[in-house]
Amino acid sequence: MAGTRTQADEAREAVVEAALARLDLDAKARLLAGQDMWTLPALPEIGLKSLVMSDGPIGVRGVRWTADDPSVALPSPTALAAAWDPGLARRAGTLLAQEARRKGVHVLLAPTVNLHRSPLGGRHFEAYSEDPYLTGVIGAGYVSGVQSGGVGTTVKHFVANDAETDRFTVDNVVSARALRELYLAPFEIIVENAHPWGIMTAYNTVNGTTMTEHHHLVNEVLRGEWGFDGYNVSDWMAARDTVAAIEGGLDVAMPGPRTVYGDALARAVRDGKAAEGKVDDAVRNVLRLAARVGILDGAEPVVAEPPEQIDGTELAREIARRSFVLVRNQGALPLRPNGTVALIGAAARDARVLGGGSATVFPARVVSPLDGLTAALPEGTLTYAVGADPNTELAVADKGFELRAVCRDKDGQVIGTGSAPNGQIQWMGADLPDGVTHDTLHTVELTGTFTPRATGPHTFGIKGIGAFTLVIDGTAYYDDVQRPAKDDPFITFFGAPVPRAQPELTAGEPVEVSLTHVVEFPEDAPMKVVGFTLAHQEPQRDPDELIAEAVEAARAADTAVVVVATTDRVESEGYDRTDLGLPGRQDELVRAVAAANPHTVVVVNSGSPVELPWREDVAAVLLSWFPGQEGGAALADVLTGAHEPGGRLPTTWGSLTAAPVTEVVPSDGRLPYTEGVFIGYRAWEKERAIPSYPFGHGLGYTDWTYESAEVRGTTVTVRVRNSGERAGREVVQIYVAPSEPDTDRPARWLAGFAGVEAGPGERGEAVIELPRRAFEVWDETANSWTFVKGSYEIQVGRSIADRRVTATINV
Repeated sequence: MAGTRTQADEAREAVVEAALARLDLDAKARLLAGQDMWTLPALPEIGLKSLVMSDGPIGVRGVRWTADDPSVALPSPTALAAAWDPGLARRAGTLLAQEARRKGVHVLLAPTVNLHRSPLGGRHFEAYSEDPYLTGVIGAGYVSGVQSGGVGTTVKHFVANDAETDRFTVDNVVSARALRELYLAPFEIIVENAHPWGIMTAYNTVNGTTMTEHHHLVNEVLRGEWGFDGYNVSDWMAARDTVAAIEGGLDVAMPGPRTVYGDALARAVRDGKAAEGKVDDAVRNVLRLAARVGILDGAEPVVAEPPEQIDGTELAREIARRSFVLVRNQGALPLRPNGTVALIGAAARDARVLGGGSATVFPARVVSPLDGLTAALPEGTLTYAVGADPNTELAVADKGFELRAVCRDKDGQVIGTGSAPNGQIQWMGADLPDGVTHDTLHTVELTGTFTPRATGPHTFGIKGIGAFTLVIDGTAYYDDVQRPAKDDPFITFFGAPVPRAQPELTAGEPVEVSLTHVVEFPEDAPMKVVGFTLAHQEPQRDPDELIAEAVEAARAADTAVVVVATTDRVESEGYDRTDLGLPGRQDELVRAVAAANPHTVVVVNSGSPVELPWREDVAAVLLSWFPGQEGGAALADVLTGAHEPGGRLPTTWGSLTAAPVTEVVPSDGRLPYTEGVFIGYRAWEKERAIPSYPFGHGLGYTDWTYESAEVRGTTVTVRVRNSGERAGREVVQIYVAPSEPDTDRPARWLAGFAGVEAGPGERGEAVIELPRRAFEVWDETANSWTFVKGSYEIQVGRSIADRRVTATINV
C-alpha cells in the first residue's frame, strides 16, 4: 500500500543488508537505544554516522534548547490546516528540511496528526483538525515537503494521543470502528500518499496495551496492512519493557543512554527471552532510515541535491495571513484608509506566536501586532493601550533581562559559562557549556541585570526542582529547596513557576539579579538534565484603570483593534484545559471597548477554540491562531486589506456547555471514547447543537457564487464565480451525505476540497476526485472495510453549514 520499491530503493536495501550482516548482537542492540537526548550512536565499523533527531513541528530547534541557535518559527499546525492547502503544507515542510540540514538534523519529530477529539485538549495547537481526512491530507503535504529535502519525519503520536491528562498511563478505550475511521485514518492517508520514513508511538495505552508494545496496531496494521517500511521510535521515555517493546514492533527507545534497549536488549536475547530476528528487523529499519538520509556509507541518499532555498521569513508571513480566519465582518475590515486605530491588548505588544512544550523554538525575531501595524499604518494614526493582561501568572524572564549562566564545581570554582538569552535553562544530555561535564558540575548561576519597564512591585519566581538561591539587588529572597507538586517527569519544563520575591523597582533603573541552582542527577533518571527557570511578572496595575484607559483610546479612534490571547498555562503540552474561557479580564475588556466604539475588531490569538461570548457585539472577529514569528506583519497585511484572510476553520468553535464531547479526564486509569465515530462536526450535527462557528467557515474580502456541481463517476466538477469587487481565493468543500439517514453514520462528512482563485467577475473551476474510503465503513464483525453501496448526496459549499449546490451519486 505504501508504494513499490524503485531501483534506487533496492540498491539502498542491498547496502543495508550488507551492513546488518557485519554487526554483532551488542552493536545492534546499542544502535536501537539513544546515546543521549537526541541522537543514535555512530557505528564506524559499518560506516554509519550518528543519526540526529529534533523536535518540530513549526520549526527545527536542533539538539540545543536555547535561543543562541535561532530557528524559523512558522505558524501553528492549526493555522497550517486552516489554510486548507496541501501545497502550502508541502512548502512549509520543504523549508523545515532546509532548516534541519542547516542544523545537522536528519529526522524531524513531526507532524502531530492526532485529532481534536474534545475542545479541552491542551495540545491541540500542535495538531491539525478534528477531521481525519483534512488532517491526513495536510499531514501528507507536510511529510512530502520535509522528505523532499532529504530529511526524515516521524508522524506522531501513534495512536489516540488526543489529550494530555495522565498521558503516560491512560488507557484509551476505543472501538475498532472509531480507531479505523477516525484516529488511524490520518496515519493511513500519510503512509499511503507520502511514504513517511518514521512513525512515533505514543505514551498512552489503547485497549489495554501500551502503544510502544502494541503488536496489533504496529506490526499487523501499520506495517502489515499499510506496508509502512520506516522506523518506529518511542515518544521520549515511553518505552517500558524490553521484551514487550521489541515484540510489539518498537525499533528505537529514546532517549538515552538509559533505555529498555541497549545492554538490556542484548541480555534478553542471550537469555532466550527475545528473538534476535526481531532485533535484526528493528536494526534493518534504522539502517534503511540512515541510508535514506545519507549517513550510511555506500548508500545513495534519497535526495542528493536539496531543493532551492526558501525565504523562511516570507513563507512564515504568507502562511500566517493565509491561515487567518475571518469568522465575522460587519464592514469593519479592511480598515478605512488613513483612519485612526486604537490597538488594545497585552498580546498586541508581547506577542504569543507559538504554543508551549516540546514544540517551542526560538526565532531570531518576532513581529508583534504592535510592530506590524506601526510599520504599516501612517504615522500618527495608531495608539496603543494594554487594556487587560491575560498573563495572570509569572512568565520566563525575558524583556529587560541581560543574563548569562555561570557553572561552578563543588569548590565554587568557575568551570564554564554559557549565554542565557532569557531566564530558561534546559541542558539535556551532553548539551553543556564548553569545559563543563556532568561529573564536575555542582551549581549553575543565572546572573546579570534587569532593567524594569515599569515602577512598582515586580514578582520573581522559580520553576524547577531542587535547591535554589534567589538574590535581587543584593537581597536574598529565597534560599531553600523546591519540591515537585506532582509525579510528572516533565514538571520542570511544563509546571508553573512559584513566586518567591516581590521587590519594589523603578522603571529604567537596572538591578543585579541572580538565581543559583544546586544540580543533582538522580541515579535512576533515564537522562541527565539541567533544567530550571527564572520567572518574572511586571507590577500589576489596577485592572479597572487599564480597561478604562483602553475604552478612552477606543472612543477616540475610528476603529478599535483588540488582541485577546491564551497563555502558556492555558494551551501547552503537559496538561489539558478545564474551560474554554479567555484568561483574565479579556472578555470584560472586549465588551467595554465594543460599547465605546461600534467599529471594534477582535483578533483572537489562540491555537485552538476559545469561547467568544461577545462575538455578536463586535464588528469583526479574526482568528489568528499562534501565527509564528511574522504574525504581526501578516496581521497588518490582512487588516489593511493588502491581502485577504485566507483561512477556513479546521475545527468547530463553540461553547463548552454545547460541545458534545468534553471528557478528557480518565477514571481509574481508563478513558472510554464512548462517542464512537461522532467527534467534531459529526457530533455537533448528531446532537443538533449550534456552534459559534461551524467547521469549514471563513470569510474573505470578496463574495462567491456557486453555480453548479457535476458528478461523473467519482469526479466532482464545481464551478464558482467571484461575485465580489476584488480578487480572492475560495475553498470549495465537498461533503458526502447518505440519501437514506443512518443513525450509525454521521449525517455528512468531508470527502474532498480544493482552492479556487479568481478576479472580480471571473469564474473558477474545481475538479475533485472522491476517494473510495468516503463510501466505506469499518465492519467490526468482518474486521474489514465495507463499501456501502447506495445513493449519496454530494453537498458543495463554503462550510459544513453553508452548502450551496448539490448533486447525486450512486455507488
